[in-house]
Amino acid sequence: MDADTLDHRRTRIKICGLTREGDVALACELGADALGFVFYPKSRRCLSPERAAQLAKSRDVFVDSVALFVEPSPDLVADVISVMHPNYLQFHGDETAKFCEQFNWPYIKAFRVGAPGLDTPEGVLKTCQQYSSARGWLFDSFTPAYGGSGHEFDRDLLALVSSSGNKPVILSGGLRTDNVKSLITKVRPQAVDVSSGVESEPGVKCPEKMRAFVQAVAGTLR
Repeated sequence: MDADTLDHRRTRIKICGLTREGDVALACELGADALGFVFYPKSRRCLSPERAAQLAKSRDVFVDSVALFVEPSPDLVADVISVMHPNYLQFHGDETAKFCEQFNWPYIKAFRVGAPGLDTPEGVLKTCQQYSSARGWLFDSFTPAYGGSGHEFDRDLLALVSSSGNKPVILSGGLRTDNVKSLITKVRPQAVDVSSGVESEPGVKCPEKMRAFVQAVAGTLR
């Protein structure tokens, strides 16, 4: 497939922080490509492996499930894999590549852009390249919340990563209906990841915001 064809593929959508059956059903109905379930105890969206398995089981057959962790114990990750069988693991803290690889499971590595070492385009690319085994690189804002904060970051810091073509780029961090289209045009990610931008409160998705967000992404070119 040539570069011109690739540029016209649609932008994929991941909706993260799901906690309710109705929100899972609506996300699938709207055409989300992936659903994220949180296993970070300090998050208000945190689920047990059993509850996440229930929710993930109700998704459409062609929608991926993603299990999100922040510096977890290996036992927790193994438990989630055993109970939930997610399509992907997502590591959102300072986990090393060796830690991420030990589970022999497809994973996505998230980076909090703006953190020390991730505050220049060169630093972002250098850090990302340490995770060559990741299936994709996700970029979020640098906040204590480890995702779902609604904060944005300087997208210019992704310039070298976006142009490198090394891994699929997943854009997160303060995405909303009113900014997602322009940010897709600027960064040209393969996917976008939204959580707080489609919520009425943490873990409770707003149907109107979800519909508007998906409609805003639909048809955008990367």
